This record gives sequence, structure tokens and C-alpha cells, in this order.
Amino acid sequence: MTSYTDKGEKPARGKFLRFHHVTFWVGNAKQAASFYCDKMGFELLAYKGLETGSREVVSHVIRQDKIILVFQSPLNPGNEEMGEHLIKHGDGVKDIAFQVEDCDFLVKTAMERGAVIMKQPWVEQDSHGRVKYAVIQTVVSVFFISLLWKSTHTVFFPRFLCSPPGGLNFIDHIVGNQPDDQMVPISAWYEKCLMFHRFWSIDDKQIHTQYSALRSIVVTNYEETIKMPINEPAMGKKKSQIQEYVDYNGGPGVQHIALNTTNIIQTIVNLRARGMEFLAAPDTYYDTLRESLKTAKIKVKEDLDRLQELKILVDFDDKGYLLQIFTKPVQDRPTLFLEVIQRNNHFGFGAGNFKSLFEAIEKDQDARGNLTVLTPEGKAKAFY
Repeated sequence: MTSYTDKGEKPARGKFLRFHHVTFWVGNAKQAASFYCDKMGFELLAYKGLETGSREVVSHVIRQDKIILVFQSPLNPGNEEMGEHLIKHGDGVKDIAFQVEDCDFLVKTAMERGAVIMKQPWVEQDSHGRVKYAVIQTVVSVFFISLLWKSTHTVFFPRFLCSPPGGLNFIDHIVGNQPDDQMVPISAWYEKCLMFHRFWSIDDKQIHTQYSALRSIVVTNYEETIKMPINEPAMGKKKSQIQEYVDYNGGPGVQHIALNTTNIIQTIVNLRARGMEFLAAPDTYYDTLRESLKTAKIKVKEDLDRLQELKILVDFDDKGYLLQIFTKPVQDRPTLFLEVIQRNNHFGFGAGNFKSLFEAIEKDQDARGNLTVLTPEGKAKAFY
């Protein structure tokens, strides 16, 4: 595992503030939004559709605290772009929106550094205020947003109707999966075009199970408020969960969204009561954890028996620890899932838990019939 301290030169302008929202393209936006409200405790925030004058696309917006998710579906059968996307990728993340201070400068800089600008900056407004947007093409399209609201009492965006807010705390990080040998070029794109820097990395010698492995590089903005881990599969005896994602997603995309909470025990109790399904580590994981913590310089404040009961994972170093748990895929394709994470002065990504996580995912892969064994020629065949 490698942590990086060199942020590079601080950009003179164009500060990245945070993740603003994540947009999903789905087959039925109303039902998808209802699933997250029902299972994850989100609440409806805003709506745009036929009733508000949007004739092509419907949008249902939900929120928990600072987390905003947007679900969009085509309203007409002739929407080829969304239709083809859904056939190929299934329900999943289409856009990641960053809130920034100087949209024009960042778009100009990115374009000068070789980025493809999908839509140059434009402004939309209504009686609540105005918003400047731009779209830059990366693995998935990325919005740059400069919020220019006149009032603090606002809805989501212009021409959206409002619902009461409520709920997890903020987006901790968003993980993208890439095909083999694409991790380094993609991370280099973020460094060059968006002036991000490397924050953390790990290779397949450190993260592997008996059957599969991954490599990962985390890139972030100068203020380190937006973290984007980029994964790629590594060769193993069987198909890795990264490769399974790429196969079923029809290419690269967002693998999981990590949602930060200040009380993971209560959060998971509530989410399990709502019917949310999580991956489960074996009890032997907690036996090993207890032995490791006996000699650790850090003490975990939470009750380990309670963490074991809820199947919450623990990773730590000599400065602090984190608690995390992962849902099962949130759609029929084994692609996107969610993470719930609590940090206690620990800024890693659970490297100590990757092996247990992989083994839990491989168990589900096997149940799906997707755990494969590689032939001597390097080709995958089904493992039954």
C-alpha cells in the first residue's frame, strides 16, 4: 500500500469543493428512487418531468444530508441514446457532478490539457437563482457545477419541484472499475486534465485471494475533498470481481459509491431493518481481528461483538481506524453496489479488509455461476 503526500502545485483558480450529486440512468426512475428511499432511508427532494415541462427525460431526485442522487429515465420510446445505454450497461451511474468555484476556468484548463468538452458552460435559472453547468467527457461524463444561488432556501436545480429533505452524511468516495491495463492511463487523465494528484495506491501483490486480485490508484483534488479510486483486475486463478463487473457492465464504469456516516452501528441497524442486504464476513475474520487489535497501538471504541453481529469490517493503522460494510449489488446485474463507511482518523480505503471482501464477493460470484477458472491459455471458463 502506498500513500502519497505530494499534492503538486496548488492551482491558482478553480477550486473543487465536493461531490455535488450522482446521476443514474435507469429503466424506471420512479421505482429506482423509491428503492433507495425504502431501503437506504433517502427522502424525495425534487422532480422534473412532464408536469414541469420536461418532455423527453424524467428525473427523480433524492437526498440524505449532503448526499444527492438523481435517477433519470426516457419518457419516449424514441430516445435512442438512453435506450442504447440501458441495453448495454443496465441501470447504473451515468454522471458524477463536482461542485466547483470557477467552472469557466476549469473547463478552459481541461480543454487546453486535452480533455473532450461535451458541453461548454451554460447557465440555467429560475426564481430561486442560477446555476452554471459544463460537461467533460471521461470514463463517464462528469459535470462541473458552479452554484450561483441567490437564496439559501432553494430546490435542487431550476425548474424542479421540491419535496422535504432528510438523512447518511456525505459521499466519501466513488470507485470506478476499468479493464486490465487501463488504470494508469485513466488516473493520468485526472492528473493532467483536472489537476488531481495521487492519494493512495495498492497492487495485486498486496490485494489478492486464492483466486483473484486487483490493482487500485486513488486520485483526488488539491483540497482532497473528492476521492476517486480507480481499479483494474489482475490475473488470478479465476475471474476477479472487477472483471465480472466489466463484463456485465459492458465496459468501465462506477463500481460502488461510499457513503459516510458518523454512527455506522445505528445506520446499519436501520438499513437492515429496512431490508437492505449486505455482504457478510465469516466469524473467523473477527477472531483474527481481535488478535490483531491486542497488540495494536489504536483502540476501537465500538463493541467488537456488536460489529461482528452486524458484519461490519474494521481496518486500522497506528493513527486511527475505519469501519465499513458493503451492500450486495443494488440491481439485477452484478455491477453497482454501495458502501457505508465511518472514519476515525483513518484515511485509507480498507486495504486490510480487501481479502475478506473479495472472499465474500467470490462466494456470491459462485452462487451466480460467475466464478471462473482460467485455462493455461489465459482464457476463462465457467467453474462449477
